[in-house]
Amino acid sequence: MSSVKVARGVKHTRRRKRARSAGVTRISAKNQATLPVTVLDRAGLGAGDEVRVEAVGAGRILLTRATAASQRFAGCLTGVYGRGYLTRLRREWR
Repeated sequence: MSSVKVARGVKHTRRRKRARSAGVTRISAKNQATLPVTVLDRAGLGAGDEVRVEAVGAGRILLTRATAASQRFAGCLTGVYGRGYLTRLRREWR
């Protein structure tokens, strides 16, 4: 730490920022953390993406891309109905 003299003889200390290890971040007083760009790139995430946050144990947090339910289940019933079945059913509704 280095000290800096200020008016009226009051002494303040200024902390030097220490270089952090790659992939290490700190949680702020507002409970915010900055995620390293390299980690986001490898995870396929970017600015504006919504993520689901889960505590998975002491000192462990899991971030998962949040997807709409319609996207999660889209196409899961492919092949359940025979070819043309839904078209015929929709014609009945008219």
